[in-house]
Parts: sequence; C-alpha cells; structure tokens
Amino acid sequence: MLAPKRAKFRKQFRGRMCGRETRGTEIEFGEFALQAVTSGWLSSRQIESARKVLTRYTQKGGRVWIRIFPDKPITDKPPEVR
Repeated sequence: MLAPKRAKFRKQFRGRMCGRETRGTEIEFGEFALQAVTSGWLSSRQIESARKVLTRYTQKGGRVWIRIFPDKPITDKPPEVR
C-alpha cells in the first residue's frame, strides 16, 4: 500500500475541491489508461485494488504506471456517532 514516508502532522485539514485538473490528463506512458470521471479523493486501498485488477488483466506482458499518490489521509466518522 502507498503511504507517505514522513509527515510532520498525521492528519491534514480536509480543504476543498474546486475546478478540474488540467495537468496529467493525457496518456504519457503505454497505450491504455484508467481515468477518473468525477473528482474525488482516492485512498491507498482503492489505488492498490485498481493496480491489482490492471496487472491481472494485462497478465505477463503488461506494465502499469501509477501517477497518483495518496498523500492526503482520508478519515471517516465511526458508525453510530451522529
């Protein structure tokens, strides 16, 4: 699983998502790409599960480049708190 090696503080402020990213929207490596349709934060588990599916689909000859990194920790309220 992907995780930052060093961070001064364990949890970040949530911030806000505005606009769309213009960089990194083109395919730079390979022939196929997995592209997000909507904006959102991805956790390391989601990235890892996508990587597993892609490596299983491409079998031996394929290579997978992951160009995103989960450097923002995603936390959730525990059940039955509200």
